[in-house]
Amino acid sequence: MNHGPKSKSELRVHRHARVRARITGTKERPRLAVYRSNRFISAQLIDDSVGKTIAAAHGRECKGAASAQARFVGETMASKAKAAGVTTVVFDRAGYRYTGQVKTLADAAREGGLIF
Repeated sequence: MNHGPKSKSELRVHRHARVRARITGTKERPRLAVYRSNRFISAQLIDDSVGKTIAAAHGRECKGAASAQARFVGETMASKAKAAGVTTVVFDRAGYRYTGQVKTLADAAREGGLIF
């Protein structure tokens, strides 16, 4: 068993697994899952009861800084969710800190009309 120091990504995955044990998305209230890479941010609306993605948005569709991408993804997710008939979601930040891009995405989604 390895008890040595873990990388940031391993710690994030562990945090995400801990949270995912408690939250799930349903048809009425899907999970808004966020993913950050070094270059982009993306989000998906997921119905975990059937394992389907309802809607998705990616930051590569927006030219600009990371915060501009996050705002774009949040606004796009809100409009796609409304089109799919979804108003409330469960926010899954995937083990990332609720600051910077993740907070900007969440704020933009709330401004677009999503409730969480």
